[in-house]
Amino acid sequence: MATGITKREQMSTNATTAHSYAKESSPLPPVGAEARLAYPNKAPVSEIIHPVERKFVQLADGNVSPCERLPRNSYILGDNYFALQSLLQQREKVTLYYLDPPYGTGFDFQSRNLEHAYEDRLDAAAYIEFMRRRLILMRETMSDNGSIYVHIGHQMLGHIKIVMDEIFGANNFRNIITRKKCSSKNFTSKQYANLNDFILFYSKSKKYKWNKPGATPDQDWIEKEYPKLDEYGRRYKLVPIHAPGTRNGETGQPWKGMNPPPGKHWQYTPSKLDELDEAGDIHWSRNGNPRKKVYWRTGAKKSMTDYWDQYRDAHHQSVKITGYPTEKNLDMVKMIVEASSDPGDLVVDPFCGSGTTMQAARDLQRDYIGMDSSFASARTALSRLRFGSKPMGDYVTKATKTEPDQAESIDSIDITSTLEACSFTADSSLFDSYQDEMRGLSQI
Repeated sequence: MATGITKREQMSTNATTAHSYAKESSPLPPVGAEARLAYPNKAPVSEIIHPVERKFVQLADGNVSPCERLPRNSYILGDNYFALQSLLQQREKVTLYYLDPPYGTGFDFQSRNLEHAYEDRLDAAAYIEFMRRRLILMRETMSDNGSIYVHIGHQMLGHIKIVMDEIFGANNFRNIITRKKCSSKNFTSKQYANLNDFILFYSKSKKYKWNKPGATPDQDWIEKEYPKLDEYGRRYKLVPIHAPGTRNGETGQPWKGMNPPPGKHWQYTPSKLDELDEAGDIHWSRNGNPRKKVYWRTGAKKSMTDYWDQYRDAHHQSVKITGYPTEKNLDMVKMIVEASSDPGDLVVDPFCGSGTTMQAARDLQRDYIGMDSSFASARTALSRLRFGSKPMGDYVTKATKTEPDQAESIDSIDITSTLEACSFTADSSLFDSYQDEMRGLSQI
C-alpha cells in the first residue's frame, strides 16, 4: 500500500517526468480552482435560500387545522423543497440528514402490493439541479456539528460527489461508503455484477458529532486478527512500532541503538518504548525486529470501515418490511443515527419513503421529520410508525392490482407506548386538491 508524504518528509530530489519537458496548448486550471458542473438554469444560491411563502396544514382523524410551524416527530406530505424552505425560515437546526433519493435510473417504482410509488425519470442536468437546490437548503438548516449521508446508486454518484464538494466543501468530505445491497444478479453477460450502492458522508464543519460505531466480531474474526496467545491465554497481535514520515523530534531519534526505518519514525518516544519493553509489551523477533503486542479486550467492537456488507436489503421471508420499493435496512440506518447524533437531536429524511429513518430515530430517542411527495409513501410511513411492519413472507402471495391497505395484518414493532405519536402535516395547496385522500390518510 502506497503512503503519501509531505514535502517536508521528502528525502530525495523531485522525480524526473515527461511533464517537465512538454506544455499543453491550454494551461490547466490554477491551484485552488474549484470544480463545478455547468448546465442551463443553475439557480444562484441567493435565489434558493430566498424565503418562499408556503402554507401547511396538520391533519388528525380527518380533522384539519393550520400549521404555523412544521412540528418535530412528524411526516410531511409535499415537495421537500418547500418543506426544507420552511425549516430554514423557522430557524430549525438539524443534526443529521439521511436521505435515499431517486438514483436517476430512468424507471418507475411500485410497492410489493403493485401500488405505483414514484417516478425516477429526470435527465442528468435536471436531476443534478433538483438535488443541488435541496442539498443547499439542507446545508443551511444543519447545525454546525451536523452531518449528512446521501444514499445513492452508481448512476449519479460522481455527479453528486462534485455537487456536494461545491456545497459542503471538499474539506468536509468524510467517506464514500460502499454498501453491499444484494447477492449476485443475472445481468452479468457483458458487465460485472451490480451488487453495491453508495453513501456519501459529509459534515457541516470539522467539529461534527461522532459516536464511533463498532460491530460485534465473531470468534473466527477474533482468532484470525489476534492469532497469538500469551502465557495467561490472552489473545494478541503484533503491530509495527514505526509509522510513515520522518520526524526531527524525539520520535526520529535512535532507540536501543536502532534508527527508525528509512522514511519513517517511531510511533512512541524512546522513553515510552522503554516502558513498553519493560512491561513485556514489545515482542523481539529472532533477527531483533521489535513489534508491539496489542491485546484483544473482551467485549470490544471492531471498527467500522467504508465497506458495509452486513446491511443488505431484506433477503429473508422472516425480515419485517413495509413492502415499499427501495426500503433500506433498518439496522444500517440505526447505526448511522447513533454514530452522528445524540438523543434529543433532530434527524431529518427529506425522501423518507417507507419511514425507515423515522423509525430508527424514534427507537433511539431522537426527534425526527420525514418528508415525501408520494401518497404511497405517506400511507406506508404513517402505517409503519403507528402499527409497524410485517414479515416479508406475507407478501409472497398472488398479487392483485387493488388499492392496498397497509394498516391490515400488521405486526407490532418494538416501540414503547410513551413515545410521542407521529403527526401528519401536508402542503395546504396539495390538500386543497386531494382533500378526501388526505383525510383518509390522517385516519390511519
